[in-house]
Amino acid sequence: MKELLLRTLRHEKVERAPWVPFAGVHAGKIMGYTATEMLTDADKAFEALMEVNRLYRPDGQPVIFDLQIEAECLGCGLTWVDNCPPSVCEHPLDGSDEEPPVTPCSCKIPTKESGRIPYVLDVMRRMKEAVGDTTALYGLVCGPFTLASHLRGNNLFTDMYDFEDEVNDLFDFCKRVCMRMADYYLEAGMDVIAVVDPLISQISTSHFEQFMTGLYTEIFAHIRERGGYSSFFVCGDATRNIEAMCKTNPDAVSIDENVNLLAAKRITDRYNIVLGGNIPLTSIMLLGNQQDNMKFAVDLLDSVKDKTNFILSPGCDMPYDTPVENVIGVAQAALETDAVREMVKNYQTAEIDTANVVLPDYEHLKKPLVEVFTLDSAQCAACGYMMNAANGIKAVFGDAMDLVEYKFIYKENVARCVKMGVPNLPSMYINGQLKYRSIIPTRAELEGAVREAIEALKA
Repeated sequence: MKELLLRTLRHEKVERAPWVPFAGVHAGKIMGYTATEMLTDADKAFEALMEVNRLYRPDGQPVIFDLQIEAECLGCGLTWVDNCPPSVCEHPLDGSDEEPPVTPCSCKIPTKESGRIPYVLDVMRRMKEAVGDTTALYGLVCGPFTLASHLRGNNLFTDMYDFEDEVNDLFDFCKRVCMRMADYYLEAGMDVIAVVDPLISQISTSHFEQFMTGLYTEIFAHIRERGGYSSFFVCGDATRNIEAMCKTNPDAVSIDENVNLLAAKRITDRYNIVLGGNIPLTSIMLLGNQQDNMKFAVDLLDSVKDKTNFILSPGCDMPYDTPVENVIGVAQAALETDAVREMVKNYQTAEIDTANVVLPDYEHLKKPLVEVFTLDSAQCAACGYMMNAANGIKAVFGDAMDLVEYKFIYKENVARCVKMGVPNLPSMYINGQLKYRSIIPTRAELEGAVREAIEALKA
């Protein structure tokens, strides 16, 4: 029910928490379409989104979930696959980390005719006409930090220390792109503009306050002035930055499973900001069964005593292969909570079996072992950039080190994460020791850590 979600965003008392399934490429899977078809063909995207609306009975619904729309318009090369959104593989501002990023004149603010923007606007207008009276529609734009990372690559994390003025110029450009895209989407009838910036979780609070606070405050004021609602959408362990995010004055903040929802809500409540989240994407939605999903949703709803300022949703874009029955189970829990609570009151989620997980013999390694634990570097921006950092160091050391990625989308890797005690995704271990947790290291930091590991093995 659209009005339920809008009342929530207006901080009014509601009879239940609104339900917003983040079905991006998963919508295509329902209809048998690949992610590429879903993100390039307006007819197929509209058909799939209408089926999401029918099956999952959402109060609010994102139209297109693809954080590479803007990057593609600005000259980033993309790698396309069948089961997740494209990832950026070519960064037009990439280069030496010893030279500052310079935004070339060829990087112009996208127009309504740029790249795939016409496709997105077409789908938005059709969804608005079809379900806009009953469902609040979300337009998703790529936030300025992640967009800057798409343009500059991993060097951006070093640039913030070495080239502050040039980085500020790049962020300002990305802010203007973000605001222009918000304008396009509001004109197409979107009710909520979600500014999705997954890499915010990978920077310190001091860097957020230095580079992002002013930009985001301006972005959310801009959306509000044009009659829209805003949501600050972040992935990964953004715990340290939740309060700083609230100070930029969005209408809502959305978090994933890496953040303790109740602790975050205590912060967002102080600022009278709506909090959305945070059903686990893989361990529950992708790899669990319907009862797991129903029970998790009911328990989450029951844990939030005051439903004011709360939206039930997945932690981020649902994996392509998420079983439809699992999402239907969450929808039923959201819409018929009392009945579902009774149905699952005696159900116990199976414990994760770690007995068959064999860990490396870290005490007797022949060379350093870098292990990167990700949601999936192909579809999670924060995971992708941490994996890029690891791949960059692998290129430096070659066969003198080993590198492996463990993607959380596979049951055996979920069990490995449990046995290792991995606290958050993404995380990077060197020789079995946690080195980087939800923060992307600079090249110099990571190279130093690997050299230290090499020396330790020689001792």
